[in-house]
Amino acid sequence: MKLSAKEEMLMQHIWKLEKAGMKEIINEYDTPKPATTTIATLLKRMKDKEVIDYKVNGNSREYFALIEKSVYFKSHFRGLMKNFFGNSAASLASFFTSSSDLSTEELKSLRKMIDSEIQKKEK
Repeated sequence: MKLSAKEEMLMQHIWKLEKAGMKEIINEYDTPKPATTTIATLLKRMKDKEVIDYKVNGNSREYFALIEKSVYFKSHFRGLMKNFFGNSAASLASFFTSSSDLSTEELKSLRKMIDSEIQKKEK
């Protein structure tokens, strides 16, 4: 499932709030706030994509995510790796470590995480 940039931004707010009505969602946006009709349109499209749903509470709707943030991120991360790094984790790691200004401490921390994962998988 692919969300537009505006849908992704809205999804970030829904993940943060967990359950929220239209007013709470709009309040999460910086000024100038988007129009209610804009958010309503995005919510409808996202419901059609089956990434959110809602429960009716009186005259209002309470929106919530149907997909976890980590699941969504994982699917897009795989696409990024495939499209930009030839599905090679080594190429991604090489780009990440050489193109970002990571400190020696940050690189050592990454190495510890990788070593820990290697140990888990070797068991």
